[in-house]
Amino acid sequence: MGKAGAARKLAAAAAFGGGGLSVVGASLYGVLRAEAVIARRQIGDAVGEPPDSTGWYGMGRPGPAIKIALLGDSSAAGYGVESVQDTPGAHLASGLAEGAGRRVYLRSVAFVGAQTRDLSRQIDKALTIEPHAAVIMVGANDVTHSRLPSESVRLLEAAVLRLREAGTEVVVGTCPDLGTIEPIAPPLKQVARLWSRRLAAAQTIATVEAGGRTVSLGSVLGPEFAATPALFFGPDRFHPSAAGYSTLASVLLPSVLAAVGVIPFEDLVPEAARGEAILPISEAAVEAARTPGTEIDGTHIGGSARGARGRWVQLRRRRRQPESDVETPQSSETDPHVQA
Repeated sequence: MGKAGAARKLAAAAAFGGGGLSVVGASLYGVLRAEAVIARRQIGDAVGEPPDSTGWYGMGRPGPAIKIALLGDSSAAGYGVESVQDTPGAHLASGLAEGAGRRVYLRSVAFVGAQTRDLSRQIDKALTIEPHAAVIMVGANDVTHSRLPSESVRLLEAAVLRLREAGTEVVVGTCPDLGTIEPIAPPLKQVARLWSRRLAAAQTIATVEAGGRTVSLGSVLGPEFAATPALFFGPDRFHPSAAGYSTLASVLLPSVLAAVGVIPFEDLVPEAARGEAILPISEAAVEAARTPGTEIDGTHIGGSARGARGRWVQLRRRRRQPESDVETPQSSETDPHVQA
C-alpha cells in the first residue's frame, strides 16, 4: 500500500470507528508501547507550568480586535521556557497584531501532557471568547503514549467540526516527525517516525474534511533541529527551546493570517515555482507530512469540491513574515467579548 493509501485508510478507520492498528502493524503495537514507556522515563515528567500567554497584544492599534484561541499540548503552551515572550502564543499573537495592524486577544488553553482526547474540554474554555480563529497543536503525546491513531484522528475531526460550527476558523499544526528525538531509541524511533508522519497525513485529511486547514510542523523536530539540538531543543531533548518555539510560530503565522483574512494579494493564487498546486487530498497530505511548513486547505475545481480521487485541496508554502518584536501580553481593561 502506498503512503497516500495508508493515510486514506487511517482516516477511514477513524471515520468508521476502526482500530487502525494495521497502519503500523498489530505485532509492533506491543513493542511500541514498551519502548514508549522507556522513552518517557528518559524524557522525564514535566516540572512546573509554562508562562501563560493569554492576554492582549498590539494595544493602541485601530479597529476591532482579532480573537485567537490556542489549544493543544506542551508545544502549544511553551513548556520549558521561563519568559512569556518566548512562548509560541506570544510569538503568534505579536506577529498577528503586526501583520494585521490590529489588536489581538489570545486565550491559551493548552496544557502540558495534553492529548487529542483533551481537546473537548479545551474547546469548552476557548469558545467563551467567541474566537475568530483557533490554532491547535496536538498529536505528539498520542504517539508517545501509543494511542490508537484512528482514535486520535477521530477526536481531532470532532474538535475541528465543533469549532467550525461555532463560526471559528481552524488551523491545525500537525504532528511533528518524532523520529529525531534523542531519548526515543530503536525500534521505537523508526516506528515513531512512521506513525507520526502517517498520523500527520491523516490529521490533514480529517481536518480539511471538517472545514479547517493544516500546517505541517516537521520542521519543529525535523532535520534542521536534529542538526543543532543544543540550539533548538530544550534540556529534556524532547521539547523545543525558546529558539525552537520561535521557529514553530513562524511556520504557523502565515496560515493564521490567511485564516483571518489578512493575506497579501500576491498570495491568493498558488505559485508553481514554490511547489504550490491543487491536488487530491491524500496525495497532498503525504507531501505535507514530509515537507515542513506546507499548508493544506480545501478548494473547488469547476465548482466541485471533489474529483475522482477525493476532495480537492490547495497545497501552499506561504512566505514567512518578517520577524516582529514579541510583546508581553497585557491584561487590558477592554473586555474581549465586546471587541467582535
